Amino acid sequence: MKQNAKRFSMGVATALLAISLTACGSNNNANGNTTDKNGKVTIELAISKSSQDSAFVEQSLLDEFEAETNIKVNLQLLPAEQTTTVLQTKLAVDEAPDIVQYNLASATTDLNLERNFEILDDEPWVSRVANKDVLSAYGHVYSFHVSQDTGMQGVVYNKDMFKDLGLEVPTTYDEFLAVCEAIKASGVTPIFMPFKDAWAANVYPGAAFADYAAKNDPTMFEDLNANKRKWTDVPELQSFLDQQYELYKKGYTNTDILSDSYDMSVGKFLNKEVAMEFMGDWLIQDIVMQDPDMNIGLFAIPATDNPKLGASPLGGQLFIPKKAKHLEEAKKFLAFIAQKDVAQKIVNEQSYVSNFTDVETPELPAYKQEIVDNYITPKNTTLTMDAYMLVDRSELYRSLQDQFAGAKTSEQVMKTWNDKFAELMKDMGVEGF
Repeated sequence: MKQNAKRFSMGVATALLAISLTACGSNNNANGNTTDKNGKVTIELAISKSSQDSAFVEQSLLDEFEAETNIKVNLQLLPAEQTTTVLQTKLAVDEAPDIVQYNLASATTDLNLERNFEILDDEPWVSRVANKDVLSAYGHVYSFHVSQDTGMQGVVYNKDMFKDLGLEVPTTYDEFLAVCEAIKASGVTPIFMPFKDAWAANVYPGAAFADYAAKNDPTMFEDLNANKRKWTDVPELQSFLDQQYELYKKGYTNTDILSDSYDMSVGKFLNKEVAMEFMGDWLIQDIVMQDPDMNIGLFAIPATDNPKLGASPLGGQLFIPKKAKHLEEAKKFLAFIAQKDVAQKIVNEQSYVSNFTDVETPELPAYKQEIVDNYITPKNTTLTMDAYMLVDRSELYRSLQDQFAGAKTSEQVMKTWNDKFAELMKDMGVEGF
């Protein structure tokens, strides 16, 4: 899960940033005019530099849109580590781009979705959407995407290693411990934990919390968000942190977990140095792109018995700010991509699971088809914790790092997060806090 940039204080630095970025990436003249003498309008699409491979900003697509509509799309490439802060600033000083590419779950917490973005319920393409949930928040469609593939989170694993060692996919935590022991005995590191990137430490608990709630406590997140219960009132959550830490203490992981980063993951699998990693299926895609012969799969994190696979909120959607200077032209861009032939081309090229009823899902890579067959079709998935959270979770991620540094116990992690969560919810003005 490639997370959004860390925030920094919005004081003087933000004011200076606002001044310097109001024209960032823009073709506007000094008067803010984005229509040339031939009547061609230029709209601004803001996107993180780390997402330049997005299907929605491929130049051939933008050229086709311009030829058809006489509307030019200009990209505002935002620094990856400052994307959130830059967008917050632009929205705050009424310099909103016409379109933003972002993550829906993060937009609710980072960008004040309800206040800043258009509701798209009445757009013509919405009637053709197969799964509105992955585009919706607060009961409305706020975002656009041609895919309903949310990105599945679980245990990425080397299937050939499992086969060679006679191992089956574990469905309980005890079975998982036995698998780790067998892999360790073979001389391979069972699990790669790239916890230099704090967000990676939350893949395991993020899926486990949601799986537990779905099976045993369906109102848990609702109660937490209403301050009817505290995070420290649910002891099972602490137990999942203990599980992940136990795997480290038993020697089933890389030793330098707080120095090793996510960008090392592909190499670790390609070199057959590790057998597993708590991560999303995007890692599998990156591995097989490097070596198509790698036999990599994904199974649900067995923190609970017979677990469901974690489904992370869909990322990379397009949003239209309410204060976009060219609101109608921005909506035309979404309508253009939603056209059956255009959407079909994107779905085919990206091997997406189509989210339009009249656009067919192409033949999928073997690993993705296996996920569809084993988890998506039988509805054996659950949205991860991120889908239910209304606040930034960076403090939780940092506390998880502290646990592995020996600075906090799991109990202290939950206490720290409970206090920070209440503070953030109060700052947002959420009722009950």
